[in-house]
Amino acid sequence: MPIASRSLRPLWFCLFFVMVSGAARAQAPPTRITLDQAIHLALAHNPSLQAARTAIVQSQDEEITANLRPNPVLTLDSLFVPIFQPDQLTGANIDNVSEFDAGVSYLFERGKKRQHRLAAARDLTAVTRSQVADARRTLTYNVAQQFTAVLLSESTLRFAERDLASFQNTVALSSSRYKAGYISEGDYLKIRLQLLQFQTDVSSARLARAQALIGLRQLLGYQSVPANFDVIGSLSYQPVHGIVEQYQLDALKDRPDLRAAVQGVTAAQGQYALARADGKQDVNTTLDYTHVSGLNNASFTVNIPLPIFNRNQGEIARTGSAIITAQDNETAAREQVLTDVSNAFETVRSNAQIVKLYQSGYLNEAKQSRDISAYAYQRGGTSLLDLLDAERSYRATELGYLQALANYQLALEQLREAVGTRRLP
Repeated sequence: MPIASRSLRPLWFCLFFVMVSGAARAQAPPTRITLDQAIHLALAHNPSLQAARTAIVQSQDEEITANLRPNPVLTLDSLFVPIFQPDQLTGANIDNVSEFDAGVSYLFERGKKRQHRLAAARDLTAVTRSQVADARRTLTYNVAQQFTAVLLSESTLRFAERDLASFQNTVALSSSRYKAGYISEGDYLKIRLQLLQFQTDVSSARLARAQALIGLRQLLGYQSVPANFDVIGSLSYQPVHGIVEQYQLDALKDRPDLRAAVQGVTAAQGQYALARADGKQDVNTTLDYTHVSGLNNASFTVNIPLPIFNRNQGEIARTGSAIITAQDNETAAREQVLTDVSNAFETVRSNAQIVKLYQSGYLNEAKQSRDISAYAYQRGGTSLLDLLDAERSYRATELGYLQALANYQLALEQLREAVGTRRLP
């Protein structure tokens, strides 16, 4: 028995280690991330952005293809070989009657076609890089927007739970007053029914928080955070400074979608230059070696198409029109940038005014009104309807203030996206 016990010690140790590790994982606290960390995780793990990045690699591979030179062509042939007359397959007959040819041909491209192909491919790569950068900008805004939704749901949940606890005290007090005969059964039942609204608010807030976290996890990438992750932050008012004209100048320098439109003009010009180069006729040269009738001969030929009908006129005209299209797209993108910044700036100003209105005294007044009504009701100095009305006004004011803060933060994120940078004064 002692020998058997010693032999089982490693097994017991492994089992104990697995149990302790499982318990530690089960009791591990949820991962808490900030907004900056959430954006970093999304940029690193979001599958849609990762798929977009592969377009850059594909475009770089197209540059390799565009820079390739034509392959030389090796030609071999054997003529007049008496395969079906074996009796004539003699060395003398093959040397004097049969013909053997070997040749090498190569296509010389004119008009610097390869250089123009490479330049056009590099222009497309530059456009693709800017488009991926614009996808990063959009993803950053979506993450910030969803992060704000999580903060709003958590703030609403905390307020709903606090309000429920406060009203439960009122219900408990009303129960005592009802039993003592100070209020009627009808008033007590009205208070009990009002409790359902507070309980429903808590359940709805919990659902909104869970859904907001699920949506945020999808943007971050399911593998980047655990299922029980949470966020760090709060809804707050942080004023921004500056004038709209300065924001517009910054956006014209930083917006990747505008940069892609500008690069699109360069790419269109590169395609036009390539089309003109393709209109140049290439030269095909061939060097042949021939053995026939006992003689060894060499020949050199040059082939070049005569550009009488096809000079690539259609493609040249099309790419010329594409330049005008790209220029119009650049103008439209530039005007869209100015419009986005102006709209976002006005949205920030409007939401800032709303937040200031709440902070100017309406919050304190709503709370004081609720507290006064509750105090008076406890001492029989006011009616039940006045108490319930004060409760509704207080709840609506608090929830409106939380929504105003969330709208202001969303407006800030919209301004950051419109400008193309997260650095705002």
